[in-house]
Amino acid sequence: MQFSNPNPQDICRLLHEVHTVAVLGLSPQENRPSFRVAQALQGFGYTIIPVRPLTDAVLGEKAYPDLESLPVVPDIVDVFRAAEHVPAIVDSCIRLGIKKLWLQDGVVHAEAALRAQQAGITVVMDRCMFRDRAQLCND
Repeated sequence: MQFSNPNPQDICRLLHEVHTVAVLGLSPQENRPSFRVAQALQGFGYTIIPVRPLTDAVLGEKAYPDLESLPVVPDIVDVFRAAEHVPAIVDSCIRLGIKKLWLQDGVVHAEAALRAQQAGITVVMDRCMFRDRAQLCND
């Protein structure tokens, strides 16, 4: 079985359904892609939950060291980590009941993405959440 992303209409629908975005690997450095994407997502009205060890806060939001430390189950996890970390992230999503997972541009792990799908998680891989929200959703 081969992984495939949802179609553009389903991606847009997903982006309208979610409200809380746990950004895994969100850098506090303004020049990093994770910072710029998370900031833009805030501009669209999403609540950002930074997930990054050894960081107190990013973009005015309290940061948490890992998904297991979050005070709420986020609607989606947006991943800015190397592909080798994706299997463990999928394990956490399954264990915590997180139903949507987004792997940013360049983050590709087809085996883990398929395992997540088989566990009932909607997965978008190797795409930018901000760019898709700006380009695919006409609102």
